[in-house]
Amino acid sequence: MIKEDEIFNRAELILGSECMARIANAKVLIVGVGGVGSWCAECLIRTGIRHLTIVDSDVVCESNINRQLMATTQSVGEVKVDALKKRLLLINPQAEINAIQTVYNEETASGFDLDSYDYVVDAIDSLKDKALLILQATASKATLYSSMGAALKLDPLRIKVTEFWKVAGDPLAKALRNRFKKSGEFPKRKFKCVYSDERLPYKTEGKGSLAQITAVFGFTLASLIIMDNGEWIMENGEWKTENGKMNN
Repeated sequence: MIKEDEIFNRAELILGSECMARIANAKVLIVGVGGVGSWCAECLIRTGIRHLTIVDSDVVCESNINRQLMATTQSVGEVKVDALKKRLLLINPQAEINAIQTVYNEETASGFDLDSYDYVVDAIDSLKDKALLILQATASKATLYSSMGAALKLDPLRIKVTEFWKVAGDPLAKALRNRFKKSGEFPKRKFKCVYSDERLPYKTEGKGSLAQITAVFGFTLASLIIMDNGEWIMENGEWKTENGKMNN
């Protein structure tokens, strides 16, 4: 039987044992496990997250195959969270993965105790539901990381991270800010977003998306959680710990 310390040996070499212990104890909620959320989940499980809740109401369809981790010709028709859970447990059978097939909205939100999580990852597409999760997560004890729009993008080098109110060039962030201003209800605290300011120089039919973008969005969200469990600071373009050295 493969042991956990063997699976995560390379991660511990760079992150250090204390960081890995914090990661192992962290409780993470990912809402939306499509093109962005599914890759975020995979990265987290591969890096030692043991307590993960994944939420999505959809089933896998053919059009998901080009960009969603668990979507294959064999999984079409399966509940997304169930297909993803099956995949993640192949990586670490000892992980505790709670798969919930539902939509996070006004009717279901009361069923989630956001204070019980250390991190909430927003990978929701619906503007209304996304705004709701942002408002409720920023009012909770959890740290929120949010994905802005990953559709209609080609260049993964344009993907960035910044605080929500500083996101520029992203239509979804603009729509969210307008919604908050119109309602008069605002996030309770600042939170980081993954976004791209890329604008295609041509028109397309519908909102196409590619794995090269959605996966990097998801991996970047996962990296925010991973790095938050270290003791690093960015100084002159380099990561350093409080004692000036990396853990490896």
